[in-house]
This record gives sequence, C-alpha cells and structure tokens, in this order.
Amino acid sequence: MTIDLDADRPAVAPAPDAGSVPAPAAPRRARRLRLPRAGETIAGLILLVLLLAVFVPQLFTHADPLAIAPADAFQAPSAAHLFGTDESGRDVYTRVIYGARPSLLIGFSATAIGMVLAVVLGGLAALGGRAADFTVNRFLEVMFAFPGLLLALVFIAIFGAGVVTSTIAVGLATAPGYARILRTQILSVRRSGYVEASRVLGRSPATILRRTILPNVLTSVFVLATLGIGQAIVWASSLSFLGLGSVPPAAEWGAMLAAGRTYIGNAWWLTVFPGIAIVLSAASATVLGHALQKRVREARP
Repeated sequence: MTIDLDADRPAVAPAPDAGSVPAPAAPRRARRLRLPRAGETIAGLILLVLLLAVFVPQLFTHADPLAIAPADAFQAPSAAHLFGTDESGRDVYTRVIYGARPSLLIGFSATAIGMVLAVVLGGLAALGGRAADFTVNRFLEVMFAFPGLLLALVFIAIFGAGVVTSTIAVGLATAPGYARILRTQILSVRRSGYVEASRVLGRSPATILRRTILPNVLTSVFVLATLGIGQAIVWASSLSFLGLGSVPPAAEWGAMLAAGRTYIGNAWWLTVFPGIAIVLSAASATVLGHALQKRVREARP
C-alpha cells in the first residue's frame, strides 16, 4: 500500500497566482520596517531639543527661571505662561527649559563616571589573571547585594548631599552592572580567533590590547553608555526629589517635582510638566540606545 504524504496539505498549491497572496501582507511588513525608524527619529529629535535646551536655552525662552512675581502665583497654563506659574509666580515653562541643563548634565556625568569605573574593573577582571578576576567578582557581588538607588543613598549619607555628591553616587551605583557586562565582552574578544592570530604573529600583549581588544570592546561601551543615560537621569531626578541633589529654587526637574507635590491638588501643572520632561528624556535616550545596540549586532559577522 502506498501512502501519499501530500494528500492532506491543502496549503500547498502548484503555482499560486497573484490573487492568492493576502493583500494586507505587504503593508504590514512595511509598517514593521517603518515604525522603529519613526521611533528612532522622534527620539533623536526630542534629544536634540533637550541638548539645545542645555547649551542654548535662550532659543526657547528669554525669561529668567528664578524671577519671582507673587502677583502671578498659581496661574494655570495659558498663552502668557505656556506651563503656568508656580507658588512664587515663576514661569514653569522657562524653569523646565533651564532644568534640562542640570538634569541632563548630571545624567551624562554620572554615566561617564560609571563607565570609567566599569572599564577599570571589567578590564582588571578579564585581563588581570585569576586572582584579580576572583577579587573583582567578589567585590561586584557585594555591590550587587544593594539595589542601585540604595547604594547611591548610602554614599550620600556618608559624604553628604549635593549635586556633585549625587552625580558621583549615581555613577557608582551603575558601575557594577556595566563592569560585569564588559568583563564578559573582553573575555569573549580575548578568546576569539583574530586575537589568537595576533599572538601567533608575535604581537605583544600591549599591542593586542590596544589594536584588537579595545576597538571591539569600546563599541559595546558606547552602546551601554547610551542605554544608561536614561536610567541615570531618572535616578538623579529621584535624588533631587528626595532633597539629596539640587534643591529649590534651582530649576531642576527633580527639585521642581518635589516643590510641586505640595500643591498637586490645585496646581497639577507644577508636577506634570517636569515629569513629562523626565520621561521624554529618559525614554529618548533608551530608544536610541536600543537602536544603536541593534545596529551593532547586525553589523557583526
């Protein structure tokens, strides 16, 4: 008896014509290709506006973020004051614009501190031998025992509150995670075929490190830094909200949230607009970081 394995396959046709192809298939694929690019473009534009607000805030407003006008206190958003005014009559829109400078600078500086420490620790663990690897790993495990924000709070409790202290604290809190990832990346590159080929060619360890290992690892460092900026901005704003970073009347998003929570019942704009600025900046940096990570993975052989 012969069994026909193709007898129960209704989906297979000898030569499907153009009409048998579902019409929506092509548009759906096109949308899947366009949406990530649109998201990256929007995120890039938001980040560009934020960077302009950091370096050239006068492009967006000519008012003084610290100028008080008690007679104009608690005005709702209007044409005269786009984001309303606070309890002292200060323009919230102007303060949000000028608040981009300390918030983003703290976020970028904290990320840079974390990445420098991560490169040192990760490189020492991956290239320093078994004893160094064991010591660094045990140190990272102790650091991982504390949540990142709690570690930052412990550092601030020891050395005191302030903008500089909170920036260093956020950098220290983010360093362990980056260090472990970089250690893995360096070990992976170190065991690769092209590093072995460099050794066979007689190149010195310093030359291999400088010309082969570091160029491949620094790409991952840049991607990690881009992904970490959003987290650093949120953490820095959280510390300012708790009164451990920038304090009122400073135009900083976290400090503005802390000052506006008292009046949230009758002046919602005091917290909503600084909160939106924090979310947009953090989300934009994260979206761009993921897009960059994807491009790097696709570029690798």
